[in-house]
Amino acid sequence: MANVPLYVNLVFILTTLITVFLFYWAVPKHKVVILMVIFLMAAQGFLAFQGFFQDSQAIPPRIVFALFPSFILMFFAFFSQKGKAFIQQIDLKAYTYLHTVRITVEFVIFWLFMHQLLPESMSFEGRNFDIFSGITAPIMAYIGFRGQKVNKTLLLIWNFVCLGLVLQVVGTGILSVPSPFQLLSFDQPNTAILYFPFIWLPGIVVPIVIFGHLVAISRLLKLA
Repeated sequence: MANVPLYVNLVFILTTLITVFLFYWAVPKHKVVILMVIFLMAAQGFLAFQGFFQDSQAIPPRIVFALFPSFILMFFAFFSQKGKAFIQQIDLKAYTYLHTVRITVEFVIFWLFMHQLLPESMSFEGRNFDIFSGITAPIMAYIGFRGQKVNKTLLLIWNFVCLGLVLQVVGTGILSVPSPFQLLSFDQPNTAILYFPFIWLPGIVVPIVIFGHLVAISRLLKLA
């Protein structure tokens, strides 16, 4: 984006790559999984470069084509036999550390707000408190998985709270995107995510974050 400083783009690209790397570190090393993530990143990046997501009058809104693939994959992970087996092999401690990337994500969101490409409500100056998740993630990973013991109650509370925080931002973001269904932030809409590289926020980073919480909650609830 021409009116965004280069460092904002570079920081977000690096953050996305680190998120994908930490995801690969935490999950079973099935090549097909990382190949699907790389394919989605490439497809979303290409479409964003072509201006595909910027048609504000399209029905359905073009942004759904960035959101749905990741969430369809999540559905299959939780409701197919292979997916359930995959989930059981995920390293919950490593995945908890992954959430630290949300600190950098929140600063990118703030910079985009300052350049009038996102509404204030999506930043930590508004109603976005998701930076709490990033700051507390390494603490939860350390004290929640000490030795052979898992602090089930603490981790469940943290995962539920942090899932709620990210879903609140996601809801605000979707309803602020220019489209026939926009309900919020008409004075300063959520336009950044319609461009490269920020399309990876709803298309890659957020799904990885949400998947991590859902996996952790599912696994922790089954612990004795």
